Amino acid sequence: MNKPFLFIILCVCVSLHIAAQNYPHQSDILWVTTPDRTDWIYQTGENATIAVAVYEYGVLLDNQEITYSIGQDCLEPDTRGSVTLKDGTARIAIGTMDKPGFRDCQLSLQARGRTYKHHIKVGFSPEQIVPYTQMPDDFEDFWKQALEEQAHCPMLPEVKYVEAYSSDKVACYLVKLQCHRPGQFVYGYLTKPRAEGRYPVVVSPPGAGVKPMDPLKTLFYAENNCIRLDMEIHGINPALDAETYRDISRTFGDHHRNGYLANSIAHRDTYYMKRVYLACVRVVDYVCTLPEWDGANLIAQGGSQGGALALILASLDSRITACVANHPALSDMAGYAEKGRTGGYPHFGRAYKGVELTPEVIRTLAYYDVINFARRITVPVFLTWGFNDNVCPPTTSYAVYNVLTCPKEALITPVNEHWVSTATRYAQLDWIQSQLK
Repeated sequence: MNKPFLFIILCVCVSLHIAAQNYPHQSDILWVTTPDRTDWIYQTGENATIAVAVYEYGVLLDNQEITYSIGQDCLEPDTRGSVTLKDGTARIAIGTMDKPGFRDCQLSLQARGRTYKHHIKVGFSPEQIVPYTQMPDDFEDFWKQALEEQAHCPMLPEVKYVEAYSSDKVACYLVKLQCHRPGQFVYGYLTKPRAEGRYPVVVSPPGAGVKPMDPLKTLFYAENNCIRLDMEIHGINPALDAETYRDISRTFGDHHRNGYLANSIAHRDTYYMKRVYLACVRVVDYVCTLPEWDGANLIAQGGSQGGALALILASLDSRITACVANHPALSDMAGYAEKGRTGGYPHFGRAYKGVELTPEVIRTLAYYDVINFARRITVPVFLTWGFNDNVCPPTTSYAVYNVLTCPKEALITPVNEHWVSTATRYAQLDWIQSQLK
């Protein structure tokens, strides 16, 4: 499969994903919201205003009422009102903040019997956002001991060629590895160039949920001279059919008390995510045995939960040489414990059902929060995020970026919700290639 053809496929996939986002695919209604600061960023104490225009069939609507509610990022609104479009536009005062953060303006209108919604977030001194999460005194000792325990667990790799995901240029393999303790396994799809040579390796943990994998989406890495291993983290064979995955997800993957993100969360030693974090290191153990690895370049890359795990891996494993992440989840997770503060995905204490931010839960989260791992990263990091993201809010993405003391670069895309464009996906690969030794 050549790069131009794959690019077209990715464009279609991204377009379909955007259908529920800022600029709907094949929608009769188009919102255009423009802050009076071109970068959507204000200083604390400054007032923000947005201009709103709404198009139907490409024609500006006029004399149309828009209702709005405004509040802090992912918190309850503190202001409500309505405006009427005059000559096709309206202006809404978003207000200000006296501390660094984001305000979100939620918009709604009725047209031809249907409700259309949109929103826009603007930042106030976001480069000064300080996280809620604090570093436990024994953080490093806790993870050092966990890694030492895993080192005694044999990897027992099983590797199977997968013809369906292979091409004349790329070979794909399904890999099974034992991790954490005997009897626990994770899977992954390994793709590598067929041409003889030695290549950099990219390890990519998955986004949140229990769901099937499609290595075709990232085949362009191997087509551009990178070995890549896309992880599955739950010990479920990704070759299972989609319906089986849906059954498993309904039981363990959703946001409820039995969901994996809440599993045994009351204690740091039993929390489900311990095995997940260690599995990421176990995958590095495996890829370092590949004779095709160049022996010098090992990159962690991912988005959302995968972005979080990529940053965590860059902190836990000194073999990682660079890290790429977009809108990282699992960041400042206990933030909602403080009144008036935005917390990160999975939004414990707010949107996540059945999990309260008790002292025990807050203590556990401190050992698993991306914030504390980010504080320890020394290799270069490329981080990208959008402002309109309600899954992994910009408040927590800035909190992560602000604590990084390593060489770092940011691609900030204000209009993005919980997605990245095809161009950004290739920009991430370009950045990886620029870091190669």
